[in-house]
Amino acid sequence: MAKTTFLEAIREAQFEEMSRDERVFIMGEDIICNVFGTTTGFVDAFGMERVRDTPISENGFIGAAAGASMVGMRPIVDATISSFLYPAMDQIMSIIAKSRYIYGGQARLPLVIRSCMFYGNANAAQHSDRNYPMFMNQPGLKIMVPSTAYDMKGMLKAAIRDDDPVLCFEDSTCWTSKSELPDDPDFIIPLGRGDIKREGTDVSIIAIGGAVPLALKAAQTLQKEGISAEVVDPRSLVPLDKDIILKSVRKTGRAIAVDPAHQTCSAASEIAALIAEHAFESLRGPVLRVATADTHLPFSPSIEKALYPSADRIVAAARQLVTSPEPVPA
Repeated sequence: MAKTTFLEAIREAQFEEMSRDERVFIMGEDIICNVFGTTTGFVDAFGMERVRDTPISENGFIGAAAGASMVGMRPIVDATISSFLYPAMDQIMSIIAKSRYIYGGQARLPLVIRSCMFYGNANAAQHSDRNYPMFMNQPGLKIMVPSTAYDMKGMLKAAIRDDDPVLCFEDSTCWTSKSELPDDPDFIIPLGRGDIKREGTDVSIIAIGGAVPLALKAAQTLQKEGISAEVVDPRSLVPLDKDIILKSVRKTGRAIAVDPAHQTCSAASEIAALIAEHAFESLRGPVLRVATADTHLPFSPSIEKALYPSADRIVAAARQLVTSPEPVPA
């Protein structure tokens, strides 16, 4: 079975779902010119009615997608870069997230908003956001942050079939990763189901998006030092697979949450709180967070890269936990 890249997995998921259901269409900025390669061949296959370029007005076209979803369509919105979600915040937060609730279940909004987290490439402060944590705070939105091509395809197909709005955050640092993909048009990975990327016994590393390959690299280094690290990938943040996280932490007794987003009010913070509340009796040390420093990201590549989580920072956190003296029982 040939391996497929993360970006090609996006294209395959969209193509298969548009072929399966004529209500599915795609819209957004630079769809037809196919900037990132996720809509190759779409105009020829589906026509201009279902492959729509939009003006550079996120508030307008994301609002249009909300309306289309309310009347029976299933739009996929390509918002290009996650920073571009900000002009559409009123539509996302006030309309898309709340309409099913405020209309007493009479409105359904089956739409997917895709956006790339284009960080780590000297794109400076306005184009480098990893902003999924702020959307976690708003009920009514499902949030996925896959780290592999396999997860990307299965979760995106599930999101397109979902009757609730889903925000799909695509980590650009994962674009070139490859996976073998099932040759099955009904292959899906339900949102809310995490995955153990590596088994371990000494410390649980719960990693998000582009932090997953860093955690796996750190786990290899730690293995050489006699430390067995388990790598847990939640895959979706809303709904969050709490059971897989807590089961891992109860096994290892130690936890590190690794998150490319800024540390304050991060997904890592929510995961740390979950562990502290529900697995405190199993902990043999504090829950540590490895996240991005609370500062705007500079243009300078050498300064920027040092702010993000790294395999070295994860290794240092694991060493701190495993080599610290055990607390003395009262």
